[in-house]
Amino acid sequence: MPGVEAPVIVARELCKRFDDFVAVDGVDFEVEAGESFGFLGPNGAGKTSTMRMIGCVSPLTSGTLSIFGLQPEVDGPRIRGRIGVVPQADQLDAELTVLQNLLVYGRFFDLSRSECKRRATELLDFVQLSERSEHRVEPLSGGMKRRLTIARSLINEPDLLLLDEPTTGLDPQARHVLWDRLYRLKQRGVTLVLTTHYMDEAEQLCDRLVVMDEGRIVAEGSPRALIEAHSTREVLEVRFEVGQNEGRESELIGVGDRVETLPDRVLLYVHDGESALAEVHRRGLDPVGSLIRRSSLEDVFLRLTGRSLVD
Repeated sequence: MPGVEAPVIVARELCKRFDDFVAVDGVDFEVEAGESFGFLGPNGAGKTSTMRMIGCVSPLTSGTLSIFGLQPEVDGPRIRGRIGVVPQADQLDAELTVLQNLLVYGRFFDLSRSECKRRATELLDFVQLSERSEHRVEPLSGGMKRRLTIARSLINEPDLLLLDEPTTGLDPQARHVLWDRLYRLKQRGVTLVLTTHYMDEAEQLCDRLVVMDEGRIVAEGSPRALIEAHSTREVLEVRFEVGQNEGRESELIGVGDRVETLPDRVLLYVHDGESALAEVHRRGLDPVGSLIRRSSLEDVFLRLTGRSLVD
């Protein structure tokens, strides 16, 4: 239709195999221009393998994949020229300065020295590293290195930015600074595709996401839609004495829609947490602690896979 922008990424029955191991098992998804799209799942779910195919550095085994309407196996260089990549591990040159890392990387895209310098200066301001421009990379904090990696990935002014576990290993303050920078990029119209096993990160950053497990997509939608479809409005967490949580599950049946027993607590999926807690006490149970909270993506994943996200 006129005026309707085509999806940036379209995957159909996308597969990736390594000998007998199936890393990605026939997934379908689309990413619209300007949205923030996430792959949520545990280690080994197939997230990184999918991202490497999108980044045109790993050939697909079968199925179809198009990026900007182009085919990775034919148009890889053209696609790579329009994307930025933030890998799981920083690949910065520790012996160079912060500024030099951007200047050297910019030359890979045939940018003139003056244009590299102009873009690098703007990007260091954007990621709040201008005062560190002449410092070597090696002594920088983990958060600074991640911000520099993001700046480097933007030197070619990409239309699509791929971020593989962008905040793994960072402290909460550094994570929030990165979230702010990524949100600003989205406001500029950059399409973001990220993988994460942090559920709060997915809720903060993603307009839409897919939950992957064992190479397959098990759910898709906005964070709020997934929570509404696969969980209750609230969750009541109750804790009993050490070693007694599993023994209490049968006594809690019927308090909510579902009971989930974890090693350290019992989760009751309910619509009214206060009423559910009152019912727990009415049944003569006396937990040592209780918490009422709204449902989250973690609850969705527990429902879909029966285990926590981090293996």
